[in-house]
Amino acid sequence: MCENLNILKKQEELLQFDHFSNNDAFELGSFMVSYARKHNITIAVSIRLNNGCILFQHCPDGTNLLNQKWMERKFNSVKLMERSSLLSTFTFEHDKDTLETHALSNKDYALCGGGFPIRIKDSQTVIGVIIASNLYHISDHEFIISCLKEYLNCPDAPAFPYTLPE
Repeated sequence: MCENLNILKKQEELLQFDHFSNNDAFELGSFMVSYARKHNITIAVSIRLNNGCILFQHCPDGTNLLNQKWMERKFNSVKLMERSSLLSTFTFEHDKDTLETHALSNKDYALCGGGFPIRIKDSQTVIGVIIASNLYHISDHEFIISCLKEYLNCPDAPAFPYTLPE
């Protein structure tokens, strides 16, 4: 478990932005959509500022309102905890913690992968969230990581080890 937490923390440490503007969100979102098409992945993508403003969102054929609902919950989790939703999931599991312990509702928050903080280097400030939905939740997370590794030219960011459930 600790190794998984360390991998997720390392991803967040390495996959940070020098700057991030609305135009950057459009470029990143467009890159992610192209990446998904290139790899034949059907996935909804959203990029949002912490104030909730949606800077980019794409829901391709094969996704629907349910994916959007999941993205809302993942956004809320990352915004509140300032870490990836998968890191929160494993941290809660490691600490034997629950959302209810913190008076948080499953209706509004999701402990699953698919939300990743947009962090500015040096300041460590989280200014927004990258969200993906439609795959197994760890695959949603790794889709974001794969895109960021290529987009930010950061091949050293570790992948999260997992096997798809049967």
